[in-house]
Amino acid sequence: MSDNPYSVLGVSKDASAAEIKKAYRRIAKDCHPDLKPGDAKAEAKFKAAAAAYDLLKDPETRAKFDRGEIDASGQERPQQQYYREYAETAGNPYRAGGGVEDDDMSDIFAQFFGNRGNGGFSGGRAREFHAPGHNVNYSLQISFLDAVFGATQKLTLPNGDRIEVKIPAGITDGQTIRLRGKGAPGYGEGPPGDALVTIRVAEHPVFKRESDDIRITLPITIDEAVLGGKVPAPTIDGRVNVTVPEGTSSGKTLRLRGKGVRKRGSDKRGDQLIELSVVMPDKIDDELKQFMQNWRKSHSYDPRKGMPA
Repeated sequence: MSDNPYSVLGVSKDASAAEIKKAYRRIAKDCHPDLKPGDAKAEAKFKAAAAAYDLLKDPETRAKFDRGEIDASGQERPQQQYYREYAETAGNPYRAGGGVEDDDMSDIFAQFFGNRGNGGFSGGRAREFHAPGHNVNYSLQISFLDAVFGATQKLTLPNGDRIEVKIPAGITDGQTIRLRGKGAPGYGEGPPGDALVTIRVAEHPVFKRESDDIRITLPITIDEAVLGGKVPAPTIDGRVNVTVPEGTSSGKTLRLRGKGVRKRGSDKRGDQLIELSVVMPDKIDDELKQFMQNWRKSHSYDPRKGMPA
């Protein structure tokens, strides 16, 4: 992925949120794997756009990237401050003259470690110091379907090492996975810290998640709305045929039991909700227009009856 999410989406750094969303939707429409199956180049472009959009859609995350606090993958750029740096900063109460004496250091560390064993100090001189390493925060972008079904992803650390992150099925955006011992190394014989990986789930151009349910909007034709019938609909498991009732209006919602996200700690799954939307043809031809004019004369009705004036 490019180091610049703005370049990935083809927008300027001062682009509005609406312009960023529009750019992402354009790429998703052209390159989504469901629309171009087997096209690796299109799939890679879609994934890069999804990652870039996920980073830029959140004003706080976008500001962090603009300030250089995180990289294009959303990972924080670690900033480790060592004791000497802290001791030599202006305003530090333990900073005096040319630096900090060993006896002063003993007093400082004794406040935190209580002169315990090898971690403390004796006779005003420092013994070997042991302490756990600090935790390190990361952000990992995953696809919508990886969040639904679970997956294993590779996370690249600032030092170039790669660690494996197991994504549990049903994870939600913003949840954090703790990887024990994958943080900063400890001091002396202290254990390493942990890696805290915050999961960011990319938006899907078709599916929307509502708790354990999946919602989609399914366009249907005017004749399908009037006459009813079987129409194909996408689910997270693949396409299925659903029955559209005769005389369906926009907004009617069908429910597919057990086609949603697996519930946490259970084998049961949520449902898929299919909201139907009647879409008119691009062009109203004379035949349809004549038919509706004749139909109106003998079948007129008022769907707004009862609404306040």
